[in-house]
Amino acid sequence: MDNLLATHFAHLFIRDPIVVFNEDLKELDLTKADHFENLQSTNWQHMRFKPPPPGSDIGWRVEFRPMEIQITDFENAAFSIFIVLITRAILSFNLNFYMPITRVSENMETAHIRDAVSSQKFWFRKNPFSGHKSNGSRTGTTTPAEQFSRPPTPTGPVEDEYEQMSINEVINGQSATDGGFPGLIPLVESYLNSMNVDVETRCDIATYLDLIRKRANGTYWTAAKWIREFVKTHPEYKKDSVVSDEITYDLVKQVERITEMEGRDGVGREMLGRR
Repeated sequence: MDNLLATHFAHLFIRDPIVVFNEDLKELDLTKADHFENLQSTNWQHMRFKPPPPGSDIGWRVEFRPMEIQITDFENAAFSIFIVLITRAILSFNLNFYMPITRVSENMETAHIRDAVSSQKFWFRKNPFSGHKSNGSRTGTTTPAEQFSRPPTPTGPVEDEYEQMSINEVINGQSATDGGFPGLIPLVESYLNSMNVDVETRCDIATYLDLIRKRANGTYWTAAKWIREFVKTHPEYKKDSVVSDEITYDLVKQVERITEMEGRDGVGREMLGRR
């Protein structure tokens, strides 16, 4: 490992592992990585590199981690499916989202600001298809993303490869006329266009992407904002940062009503998401 990667892994050892298996303490098998994986898997940083398992031809992997639990099943399904589709688009189009991990850490700090999704900007790579041209589509159709593949080595100053963007720009894209970032949802849709997806499945996916699109552009509130507004407007709230048992009870009962109504043509998610 180089110094930067070694430093990242060294930070794992500032915590004790949550789980240690008794049988692994009796005999240390240097051909296995059980001890390290216990420490690695129970140390929840915002970025996780997964080294190749011993004796396997699996390479290095990066794990998507910052997934907040949502209030309704539909929302959880939407974000889960969106993440899977992003991974498929990355692999299919050989996209490059490399960025200095210091900027990733800075993004995490920014994300803790109240209503950051609407009010803040985050570091993100400007051109995910930068590099040489590939040999074309494996599916027989050509999309803009398929015309490029990841460069073998960085070219030019690394600071030129990323900039600050709003969440709306990251998810829905910047102005195409200015050659801006295309957006994660357009990249996913480009991937879906290159696949043989049946109409019914594509319609289902479209409803999921619509939720994420409108969360990003501010049409729909995030769950965090909805909860804050519920507490702020509750008749028992004294504007003293104290959430009483009565407010908590009413909040939980409202969440219960939303989840029950969601099964009725998606009414619940409209209640939760719309301004």
